[in-house]
Amino acid sequence: MPKVLAVSDEIVQPLWTEWIHERAGDVDLVLGAGDLPFDYLEFLSNELDRPCVFVPGNHDIDLSGYARGRGMWLRDGFPARWPGPTGGVNADGRVVDVAGLRIAGLGGSIRYNDGPNQWTERQQARRAGKVTRAAARRERRDGRRVDVLLTHSPPKDLGDREDPPHRGFACLRTAVERMRPRLLLHGHIHPHGQPVPDRELGKTRVVNTVGYRILDLPEHVDGDDES
Repeated sequence: MPKVLAVSDEIVQPLWTEWIHERAGDVDLVLGAGDLPFDYLEFLSNELDRPCVFVPGNHDIDLSGYARGRGMWLRDGFPARWPGPTGGVNADGRVVDVAGLRIAGLGGSIRYNDGPNQWTERQQARRAGKVTRAAARRERRDGRRVDVLLTHSPPKDLGDREDPPHRGFACLRTAVERMRPRLLLHGHIHPHGQPVPDRELGKTRVVNTVGYRILDLPEHVDGDDES
């Protein structure tokens, strides 16, 4: 049963020290749900000696257009310096297989100004459709579906807020229904000291990771694929 350290939005100072081993223990993977300094993600990954998969939040810089090729980073086909976390895997708009898990990523928030990593509902729905189709192609090929849907914003009406910047995406509900991940991990919604219960969408557990959470990924259970 894989164990993940999921982080987003708020730096937890004891994790940015040697105390991380006491807090995080023996995890298999670091997952970042956005709006954290990239050097913080690098530290967690390096100190734990585990891979890091992340999606950008609405306060992160624009990482679109970067690709690894010919032994170097390219942006729009030209050599460029990768500004993201060293060694980190940007899963935004993709499906990636890391540490034995299949992870689909959809970063960003609802559009509320002209900042990066913000999307209208229609734009995010197009992105979600692309990821959902990629996940379906992989499932047809090897029989494995997505284990974790990693997002910055929550699905609409599942822990989001009424103010415009913190409304969730309705299209994430559709993405969950189609991909049927065990977990949806998101950030963006700061609890401000209040308890944040996990929520359920079908058989998917929806978890707010602001600060940090340590989670054991549920195993596949016979009958889960029944409609």
